[in-house]
This record gives sequence, structure tokens and C-alpha cells, in this order.
Amino acid sequence: MIIKNFEQLNEMHIDILKEIGNIGAGNAATSLSQMLMKKVDMEVPEVKLLKFNEAVDLMGGPENIVLGILIRMSIDLNGMVMFLLKRDFVCMVVNSLLGTNIDKFEEIGEMEISALSEIGNIMIASYINSIAGLTGLTIDISVPALTIDMAGAILSVPAIEFANVSDKVVFIQEKFYADEDTVDSHIIMIPDVDSLNKLLQGLGIEI
Repeated sequence: MIIKNFEQLNEMHIDILKEIGNIGAGNAATSLSQMLMKKVDMEVPEVKLLKFNEAVDLMGGPENIVLGILIRMSIDLNGMVMFLLKRDFVCMVVNSLLGTNIDKFEEIGEMEISALSEIGNIMIASYINSIAGLTGLTIDISVPALTIDMAGAILSVPAIEFANVSDKVVFIQEKFYADEDTVDSHIIMIPDVDSLNKLLQGLGIEI
């Protein structure tokens, strides 16, 4: 049976998506460790299939300010991946990488934005490359688009664009440990329906 929307995903499909989420997040953590030149540990990430409003709630509510990095997928998989970072994660990464002492979004300037764009690009690319390696699919990614805004505003972009596909996203929540810092990061992945079928077929699932 061809999957026509996210609601048709069964427990086995979701377990498979969880597994590639785990592997992709592990590769992203390794890339973060290399960029910061320090040991970065992580817990097994939680992977969920959530509605957009549920994802917004987990980001602290619609008015909570977060940083979003958006990358679009193309060729064999079409859709988008969004990297969502709360303030504590952003400050930890910037301070470690640039030797600054920033503790709020208002202190972030052009140099910090450039560094965060590169970090987001490398971490998402690590995640996508792990999916491509597992499935044998060819996946290209766009130049990252970064914004700092309310969680509700940032997540309204994929909610509107993919409204005809599903009101759900694959939501991956990670917890990182670096020195004495413990920070969360979040990745949402929204393939279109054709890509979702290719993804499952690439992982050996008969549909």
C-alpha cells in the first residue's frame, strides 16, 4: 500500500523513522564535537510524530524566541529539515566556538549568525548524509536560511507549505552534554508524501 499521508504510518514505520533519527542525531553530535573541539555526549534522542502545534508547545510555546535553521531537500527526497535551537544551546555553541560570553539572543551579531549558520549546515548535512547512506538515495540540500523569531512564527512556514501533505512532522529531540553544560536541540523533518514512500522503500519496507 502506498502511503498517502502521515496518518497512515503504522508503528513499524514510526519505529524505522525513530531509528534513522537516532543514527542521524548521533552523526550530528559527532560533527558538533569536532567543531567545538571538545567532547560532546548525548542521550538517545526522542523521536516523535507530532502535530505542528504540539511541536510548538515543546519549543516553549508560540511566543518563545528560538533560532531556526531551514534547509530544503531535493533530488530523490523533497521536503525540508529545520534545526530549532533554544537560547541555552545557542549561547553554549557561540561561546565555545568564538570565546565570547553571550547569554541572550539580543547580543548575537553578524559574526555569531555566520558561525551558527555554518554549524547548523554541518549538523543537518551530517544528519542527511546518514539517511542517504542508509537508503542509497541521492539527497541534495540548499544553503541554510537562519532566523531568530517566535517558535510559532518559525513553525508556521512548514505548517503552511505542507498543509496539503500533513499536519504532522517527524520531531527529534536531543540532549547534549559538553563540559558542565546540558542543552537540548530539536530537528524536524518534513518529507513530501512521495519522498516519504521513497524513504521507507529505501529502508527496505514494503509498501
